[in-house]
Amino acid sequence: DMLFLVATNRNLSYNQTASLATGMFYLGYGRLFTIKPQRVLLIYLVVAGVLLYLWRALFRRLAKSSRISNGLILVGWNSLAAEIAKVLVSKPELGFSLKAIVVDAPVADVPAALHGLVTIRGFDQIKAVCVEHGANTVVSVIHPRENPSLLRGLFDCLSLKINFTNIANFYENVTGKIPVTAIEQIWFLENLTERRKRLYDVAKRLFDIVFAVCLLILTLPLIPIVALFIKLDSEGPVLFRQVRTGRDGKSFTAIKFRTMIQNAEQNGPQWAVKNDTRVTKLGRLLRKTRIDEIPQLINVFRGEMSLIGPRPERPEFVEQLQSQMPFYKERLLIKPGLTGWAQVAGPAYGGSKEESLEKLQYDLYYIKNRSIGLDISIMLRTIRTVLSRQGQ
Repeated sequence: DMLFLVATNRNLSYNQTASLATGMFYLGYGRLFTIKPQRVLLIYLVVAGVLLYLWRALFRRLAKSSRISNGLILVGWNSLAAEIAKVLVSKPELGFSLKAIVVDAPVADVPAALHGLVTIRGFDQIKAVCVEHGANTVVSVIHPRENPSLLRGLFDCLSLKINFTNIANFYENVTGKIPVTAIEQIWFLENLTERRKRLYDVAKRLFDIVFAVCLLILTLPLIPIVALFIKLDSEGPVLFRQVRTGRDGKSFTAIKFRTMIQNAEQNGPQWAVKNDTRVTKLGRLLRKTRIDEIPQLINVFRGEMSLIGPRPERPEFVEQLQSQMPFYKERLLIKPGLTGWAQVAGPAYGGSKEESLEKLQYDLYYIKNRSIGLDISIMLRTIRTVLSRQGQ
């Protein structure tokens, strides 16, 4: 099942570093520990890096192979189907080959590059389409319960042993997002079982406290230097305080190093945008390196934030976005974070309704799938962003 492989590969990317390090530790303990510890660590890192690179290269090559790639048929067409088609075409390493788009009536918004894949058939003819194109995976925009013809067609495919999945689940697996336009309230009841997360939440809180204290101590010599440069760069206070919305809608005061000019919002709350003219020269550097976030470790220590979670928004924007898109309030089910899945995988800014919707979908994915492995992956991506100065 290629969907299982895709999910497995994502999970491996979260956990493989720790697993490889542990394995090499036990295999090489007797010999390597006759060498200095610094060299042992360097050897581990080099070997782990090479093995991880070879694994990823092998997986992508195998996934692209026509021998194991899954022929896939899309049933129905909407914006989610269009995004899935785009992802499958651009990322053959996912292991799916789009064979046909089955609709029961002409559709006008299919991209020209995909016109040759459109098949106008009755949904009860799905079996014939699968046989004709050698497909073994069917992803449907329409729920079979809502279309008796489609239900009959899929039931006839039992002998073909095809993999059937609804578009919401497939979309989640290949994009790392939850399609909010394709889910209902029942999705939250079925997927957000918080009782299972209790042990994880305790471990994460302990890690938050230890990490926040250690990082504050390590950055203590840097803080007065940053403060001095901020005062020399522009007028205004060193620290920037602003009310943000936290878990369960509770407000708290977030603390950051100031990166904008004084009175940047004298005309009222404004979204941050790319190349924002309100950001100072030093502020751009602080944002790119995430140094401006250091004071928020105080919020983490207080328990108002976590290291990883959805970014906290201002109450004014939360109220506005709740009225514009479904399930926005549900991103407040967990603590906000310094960094998150939406920050490392999604758009740089949430200054428009479209970008905010995109970030929401990433946030819901994190809330559903949050784990130690996913947190490690987000931390490593964040470190890469800091070192490459690609922050916004």
